[in-house]
Amino acid sequence: MYENENDQLREELKKFKEEKEKIRKLVGEIGGKNTVKRDKTISVIFIVAIILLFIVDISRHLLHIEIPLPSLFSIEIGILLVSMKIIWMIHQQSKVNHFEFWILNSIEYRLNDISNRLAKF
Repeated sequence: MYENENDQLREELKKFKEEKEKIRKLVGEIGGKNTVKRDKTISVIFIVAIILLFIVDISRHLLHIEIPLPSLFSIEIGILLVSMKIIWMIHQQSKVNHFEFWILNSIEYRLNDISNRLAKF
C-alpha cells in the first residue's frame, strides 16, 4: 500500500512538472520575457514615426519648406499609425485573455478532479 501511494505521488509530481513546463513555454510565447523587448521596440517605432510626421508638418507650415506631399498626408498617416497600434494592442490583449481563460479552465478541471477523488475516499 505504501509503495502504491509513493508511486501515485511520483506520477502526480511528474504530471505537475510536465504541466509546469508546458505553461512556462506558453507564457513565453504569449507575452512573457521574450516579447517585452519586441513590444518596446514596436512602441518606439510608432512614436518615432508620429514625431517625424509632426516635425515634417511643422517645418512645412512654420518654416515654409516645400515638401512634395499633400498637406493632409501627415495627418492621414498619423491616424493610420495610431489605428495600427490600437489594433496591435487589441490583438495582444486577446492573446492574454485567451491564456487566462485557459489557465482558469485548467485550474477548475484540476479542482473538480481533486474533489471527485476526495469524494471517493
